[in-house]
Amino acid sequence: MLERVTTISAMHIAWTSFLLALVVITIVPGPDFVLIMGNAVRSLRLGVVAALGVITGLLVHATLATIGLSALVVAVPTALFVVKAIGAVYLAYLGFMTLRSASKPIAQEPPRKDSSVFLRGMLCDLLNPKVMLTFLSLIPQAMDPNAAPLPQAAVLSAVTVGVFAAFWVVVVPLARQLGTLLSKPKIRAAFERVCGTALIGMAASVLAA
Repeated sequence: MLERVTTISAMHIAWTSFLLALVVITIVPGPDFVLIMGNAVRSLRLGVVAALGVITGLLVHATLATIGLSALVVAVPTALFVVKAIGAVYLAYLGFMTLRSASKPIAQEPPRKDSSVFLRGMLCDLLNPKVMLTFLSLIPQAMDPNAAPLPQAAVLSAVTVGVFAAFWVVVVPLARQLGTLLSKPKIRAAFERVCGTALIGMAASVLAA
């Protein structure tokens, strides 16, 4: 244990630039943000479940980036294109489902199951190639080239997941405060149309990237 602590402390990781870039990436709205917001305004429980799904997806990305599988996908153009295509199709699907929901009175909608919301959150993050590329572009730049790469990747990946999780701990309760305003049918429908359109636009941007 002492040897492990000494090894980590000896790393000269570029924490300042890494954390600044990570904060900016975290607060810029993306598909995860839209999905979590759309559930959080309905109930705090659904917002938390969606956020847990997203964080689970982040953990998978962090693990894959740490052991190098994500880097392999990026190195193979065909594999990366397949990941992008699947992610874009899924985001577009979420967008169309959200637009469809906006056209229905909330009383006519079937209740959302926790398992379904969790799975959507996880897949939304897991199938987003931009999340994968964030891990593979941000983390290597902060690493000490003179230290062992695996411990550094593990530490930086863990910090990345932790920062995102802390962000959702703050944002989900705040988003729930919009629930009263969005209980008005016209405002709710407009909000969901914006969310649905945003998801479809993000799907297009994933393919174009």
